[in-house]
Order: sequence, then structure tokens, then C-alpha cells
Amino acid sequence: MVTEHYDDGEGELLARLRTATRDGTPIVASLDLHANVTARMQACADGLVAYRTYPHVDMAATGRRAAQLLHDLVASQSPVAKASRRLPFLIPINGMCTTVEPARGFYARLGEAERGGILSLSFAPGFPAADFPECGPTVWGYGLDADALNRAVDALYRDLLDSEPRWGTTFLSPDEAVREAIRMAGAAPKPVVIADTQDNPGAGGDGNTTGMLASLVRHNAQQAAIGLLHDPQAARAAHDAGPGASIRLTLGAGSGAPFEGTFIVENLSDGRCILDGPMMRGVRLELGPSACLRIGGVRVAVSTGRAQMMDRNQYRMVGIEPERMRILVNKSSVHFRADFEPIAQAVLVAKAPGIALADPGELPWTRLAPGMRLRPRAGSERTGQ
Repeated sequence: MVTEHYDDGEGELLARLRTATRDGTPIVASLDLHANVTARMQACADGLVAYRTYPHVDMAATGRRAAQLLHDLVASQSPVAKASRRLPFLIPINGMCTTVEPARGFYARLGEAERGGILSLSFAPGFPAADFPECGPTVWGYGLDADALNRAVDALYRDLLDSEPRWGTTFLSPDEAVREAIRMAGAAPKPVVIADTQDNPGAGGDGNTTGMLASLVRHNAQQAAIGLLHDPQAARAAHDAGPGASIRLTLGAGSGAPFEGTFIVENLSDGRCILDGPMMRGVRLELGPSACLRIGGVRVAVSTGRAQMMDRNQYRMVGIEPERMRILVNKSSVHFRADFEPIAQAVLVAKAPGIALADPGELPWTRLAPGMRLRPRAGSERTGQ
């Protein structure tokens, strides 16, 4: 993580821990899949272990693997070898999803390579919005046999280079995504889910852009829902008006182009819900006064608090049953897939206007390492379905 005063927040933390444990106490840390793994982090830690899933449903499993590595390091009677390789290209956040290829297959192969004298292998695709020289994907590992470890890390590195074009993502415009969703939905029993990726609060988005809403209304989408739209003023107006009221609102006025229309207040909520999906089961959200607003065939889940849409209960909170919708537009990039893919006919990735730019090639980089490609080389890119 890049902090206000340090390019390498984790490296600084690990360095301070190392200074505080001069007696040689081993240090092992678990990392988010999006970590930018630096040389300082690797020098100051005896072991680093990263998530292998995105959506991140293996947090507890990663903790177990980190604890196992710590045990192995303590039990080892000989020095443990380290190996690390940094890739020369950035990967878009959407391209890191491990429920689809190529990430799904790569992480499976990484797990299979973790055998014999190889204690641990990890791959962090990085966070492609951190403007510092060590931003980028890294594959690394630890082992009792240095030669075997280097062969394994080199093989994984070559695997990533050979599949480079497949790590790219092709984004749909709002109109393209909505037209395709309407076409696919038809009489299908499951909804088509669209990721409104550039307004993802989990990546710094405002959660209140209206590009996808405008497209849904423009194309007369039916049985469609979008959420969560962060708009405290609209939520308050809905509560003041009451269920069944027809109110004139300007949504999303705080970010980008607003959307003005007449909405029916269908349901009101206090914004409290308990998540039940695979990623955050049991977590309680308190989003303040919230509402379901309907315009034509489109329902908008509006909240006072800001949160990315990652759990079906966030729709149910305002009375929307996601399984009954034909189209769902989620303000999220990938985390929503853990709970929504089981009910989805298909998942599309839309690039509506928003501040959480999904294509690293569009960011104003100034400090990347020389030769770092801003996106995977073009080829037969996957489309995010």
C-alpha cells in the first residue's frame, strides 16, 4: 500500500517489526491478492503468503497457510531459500478474477506446484493504481531446495508471460452492456449481472454515478435493478415522502452527470443488514436510511452510507429480490461474483464514467519502473463474461 508518507507501507511496517525483534524471531505475514510486493517486504519478512482468490473467499485459508509456513520455518534445520520474479506488465483489476480464466487455471497450477521441498508459492497480481516503481504483479516462493524452488517460480513466471494477452479485459460501454443484457435475459430464468466497475466504492469509487442507470432507462429495461447508489439526499427525500409516493429527484448529483426523473418510492429501510454470501458472511452493515426507488421497469437501491454491492442481502435490505430480476447492475468490480455468480446467467463488465478507472493504461503514471507495460499485450482478450 502507498501511504501519505511512504511508497511502501507494508515494507515500512515489516522493517519496524524486524528492528523490534533483533533476536531473530521469524516474521510471516499474509497479504491481500492485490499487494504490490516490494524488495523491502521480502527482505524484512521470513515469509509472505498471499490470498489465492478474488473475490477473497480464502482469507481464513491464507491465515492457515501462513501459520503452516511459520511452523515449517521454525522446524527447518537448514536455511530456507527464497525466489521471486516481477512481471513486466500491469493487470487490470477485473482481469484478476479467479472464478474465470486465466486466473482460475493459473492458481490451480500454482497450488499443484507447491510440493516436495517447496514450502510455499504465491502470486500477487498487484494493485495497478499505485504510482511507484515497484507496482506490478509478482510471483514468489520459499523452499528447502533452492534449485527446485527456482525452477518452480521460473515455470510460473513463464506461464504468466505466455498467457499475457489473456490477462486483459475488454470492457463494454453502458449501452452495449444493457443491450446485451436485455438480449440475453429474454425468458431466461436467471438474471444477467453487469459490473459497474468504475464506480466501485471498494476501489475508491463514489458509488453515485448514473451512467448505467441512464442507459437502463434509455433502453426501457424491465425487471432491472441497480445498487447501491450512494445518495443521502435522495434517501432522505424518499423517507420524507413515504412508501407509494411519486417524487421528482436528481440522483447522483455529487459525481459526474446527474440523472433527473420521477420515481415511485417502493420500499424504505433503516439500512441495516447482515451479509450472507461466501465472502463476508455474518458481517453487519449499517448504511442509514435507504430506499428502493422505481422508474419504469428499473429499481434503484439508494443508501445513505457507501458500500460496494457484494451480497444479495444488500438488495433485499430495500425489498428487492435479486433472483426475480432479469438484469442486475452492481457497483462493484469482482467481489460481487462470490454471491451473485450462483444466480447469474452471465456476468458482463461495463465501463461507465467513474473515478475508479478500470484500465491502468488510462492513469497518469509518472513513477512506474522503466519497461513496465501499462496493460497486458493485446491478443485474444477475454470479454469478462
